[in-house]
Amino acid sequence: MSPRQGTERWPGPFSVPADALSVGDVWRSPAGRTITESDLIGFAGVSGDFFALHTDEAWAEGTRFGGRIAHGMLVLSVASGLWHLDPDVVVALYGLDRVRFVAPTRIGDTLRVELTVDDVRPRDDHVSLVGTEQRIMGPGGPVAVGRVSFITRRQTGGEG
Repeated sequence: MSPRQGTERWPGPFSVPADALSVGDVWRSPAGRTITESDLIGFAGVSGDFFALHTDEAWAEGTRFGGRIAHGMLVLSVASGLWHLDPDVVVALYGLDRVRFVAPTRIGDTLRVELTVDDVRPRDDHVSLVGTEQRIMGPGGPVAVGRVSFITRRQTGGEG
């Protein structure tokens, strides 16, 4: 088991050179982010997604969710703000895979992120592909799960 298993004190998989990571390292965001009414309305405006489930309380009350819920892409966007990316380490986002929204996120819910390193693969002498399993956690457990990968610098340095 990794010495960092379950700790919040290390800066996370996207804040250290790829060579310093081990499969199984776990990082949990030390702080959360609470979803607000303004988040839903602002995201609808930026994205153009005014689907009634997010913007019409009277309509949404009649759904299986019993009220408005956050856009899935808003949930992913909030999670990305919790990742703690070091610009001296991260070269680029490589991808999001197998994303699933497993529970609704409501106004007032505080989200946190858990990342588990599942792949560290050198791409060349300067960069590696770092893959993580992400769990976006709400008050009752996971609200979204999936895989997040970045191209990150290795300790050998270089711009990649």
